[in-house]
Amino acid sequence: MRANIRRNSQTRVVVVGGGLGGLQLVQALKKTNFQVVLIDKNNYNQFPPLIYQVASAGLEPSNISFPFRRLFQGWNNFFFRLGKVLAVDANEKAVRTTFGTVHYKYLVLAAGATTNFFGNEHVEQNTLPMKTVTDAMTLRNTIFENLEKAETEDNAERRQALMTIVIVGGGPSGVEIAGAMAEMKKTVIPRDYHDLDVNKMNIYLVNSGDRLLKSMSLESSVQAEKDLESMGVKVMLNNRVTDYKDKTIILQNGNTIPAETVVWVSGIRANSIEGLPQASIGHAGRILTDSKNMVKGMDHVFAIGDQSLVEGDKEYPLGHPQLAQVAIQQANNVARNIIHMEKGEPLETFSYKNLGVMATIGRKKAVAEIGGKNFHGLFAWLLWLVVHLRSILGVKNKTMVLLNWIWNYLNYKQSLRLILKR
Repeated sequence: MRANIRRNSQTRVVVVGGGLGGLQLVQALKKTNFQVVLIDKNNYNQFPPLIYQVASAGLEPSNISFPFRRLFQGWNNFFFRLGKVLAVDANEKAVRTTFGTVHYKYLVLAAGATTNFFGNEHVEQNTLPMKTVTDAMTLRNTIFENLEKAETEDNAERRQALMTIVIVGGGPSGVEIAGAMAEMKKTVIPRDYHDLDVNKMNIYLVNSGDRLLKSMSLESSVQAEKDLESMGVKVMLNNRVTDYKDKTIILQNGNTIPAETVVWVSGIRANSIEGLPQASIGHAGRILTDSKNMVKGMDHVFAIGDQSLVEGDKEYPLGHPQLAQVAIQQANNVARNIIHMEKGEPLETFSYKNLGVMATIGRKKAVAEIGGKNFHGLFAWLLWLVVHLRSILGVKNKTMVLLNWIWNYLNYKQSLRLILKR
């Protein structure tokens, strides 16, 4: 197979991964004289902060996904190739892919991270991750299929397991999924499944640490736990999951939770790429870079976002937070440095500017920390809505998401609760 990318006099920049960081880097080079090649296993960019809303049938997948080719229509120096990168060949300055070999002068690794199951095969095989739109659709199908089964199940114990949802991991993803499930229990289940006793539906949020949202302040953690419990979520702190087999969660203290729907958001690990020096692989598989995001031991190769770990930053010894704003800021810095390198100019050091963190919990419930100030409740929820609406690509997507949110806020009668199978 051949990559079939025409050669010209332009300097080629190859970007691996079209997430928020990779996409931002491509956009930052749009008005330059580089030939940019984007490689991704999907033909679309997805907006991770709203994936859980697809899982809870609040949004359509198309509302948070946007095709790369549509984004860069009319830019003749942009090339997209659908496929996976198998390895980097530093000697040849090329990447080996499922569709052929692509040579580069500059290479940017922005392939993100995947779910970390910590080596537990039972957990990996039987729980549901939440990293992609596909994962969200799988969870949505599972929830509604299990509710359909529960309506016709005669065995009380099996019916209870079908109506139990366990979310493992108390970070922003876990908190937001738990809140979405609680709202579904309150507003959707009584209307759509009136033969089921909604009071018997259990939603557990299990966290190995002593508080939720450890990346945020103690005040925000306490508020999030309080809000979730008021919504009927059973928050279990200091409880580590050791296994999941026979449709049963097993905790470190020996307790068990029979559940047929288990969402695993307990950790992430950087996606690995063959061909990188072993000395450049750090904590949780992240790629070690210098302060310019250049990969350790390699020339003209950069890593950004969830995949990268900037060495020497005393404030973030295990790497910057794996958040969208980090990836976007690093992408802009690397784009500038590629331009500087081409001109023989000094490179800029990456300096992370924390613009704030936030997590939504439910209707009129959220926590946000911006500019050293903490917010919660309705104001934080409105902040969350505005920030995420602004970040979504495309005017049509922004409009559809806004209309969905308004409609859901008024009556929760969205018609997205479809079980779509292969």
